[in-house]
Amino acid sequence: MVQIAIFNNKGGVGKTTYLYHIANILADIGICTLMVDCDSQCNLTAYAIDDTEIKKSWSDRGNSIYRVIQPVVENTGDIRMRQSYFVRDNLYLVPGDIDLNMYEDRLGETWPSASIQPASIRVQIAIYRYIKFAAKKSKAQVVLIDLGPNLGALNRTVLGGCDYFITPLSPDLFSIKGTQNLGNKFVWWHDEWQNNLRKWKRAGSGIEAEDLPHGTPKFLGYVTQQHNIRDTKSGMTKGWSIFGKQIDSAVRKNIVQQLSPLDQSVIKEEYMLGKIPNLHSLIPYSLNAHKPVYKCNGSDGLTGEHISKAKNSKALYNDIIDTIMELL
Repeated sequence: MVQIAIFNNKGGVGKTTYLYHIANILADIGICTLMVDCDSQCNLTAYAIDDTEIKKSWSDRGNSIYRVIQPVVENTGDIRMRQSYFVRDNLYLVPGDIDLNMYEDRLGETWPSASIQPASIRVQIAIYRYIKFAAKKSKAQVVLIDLGPNLGALNRTVLGGCDYFITPLSPDLFSIKGTQNLGNKFVWWHDEWQNNLRKWKRAGSGIEAEDLPHGTPKFLGYVTQQHNIRDTKSGMTKGWSIFGKQIDSAVRKNIVQQLSPLDQSVIKEEYMLGKIPNLHSLIPYSLNAHKPVYKCNGSDGLTGEHISKAKNSKALYNDIIDTIMELL
């Protein structure tokens, strides 16, 4: 089982749409995939299931990401071993929850004492333990985790249990600047994780070694998204290509060079995992139908060229699908 987070500290880069489409394509080709919504905005959940099912997942007997770890957060018991949501053949979902913000508060409170108090350690590893259970229960081969656009305690905790992370970027100044923050923060998190792990593994902690996240997710690559497409060498408009040309060097300098000494970057020649153009009005149709763009058709409201454009969009994800298949 491979855990991959889709993560960027900058918002508006299309990470949720990217994850949802990867998950569906993997499911189509027979790879059992578990989606986990760890963003309290719950955009992935709203994409995958309807409001009625979301309300059920938030109920006392629900299986949202917060409901399953709630007893640990509130210090009333252990995680609830509840089945993830069955979306369709080979595709499962751990629904998001707006109450996940309360867990983030607890993570911040317990991190300083997690080096010495088993109860605090259990708070830190709650999501990691549940994701392992949910993946095993659904027999998932790939776990794709959606994270919010920040560098807070929740993302530190979830990423600490991931094998890899992918960073979607827009070809703009803010994404390029953001790679600096990303690289620096991962170095800082690495030191924090390793310091605490050394203490957690000492005899008497009461925590099994297999329940401890490794804290060393590897950078798998990046994907550029949201640019306006043109029939040019770069595939972008002139304006978008100004910053599009700078992304690769920024990623290599600020992320790859920072993380390689920590063995937290996959070593390869090409880090770009694809270019996803702005699909404009196709996305609302996709959201409304709770299906990926490439499966939308006339019954979902598409007409004319939009139908063929939607169908052909599946090919945009070939690079990342090939990469994941190599990992498997």
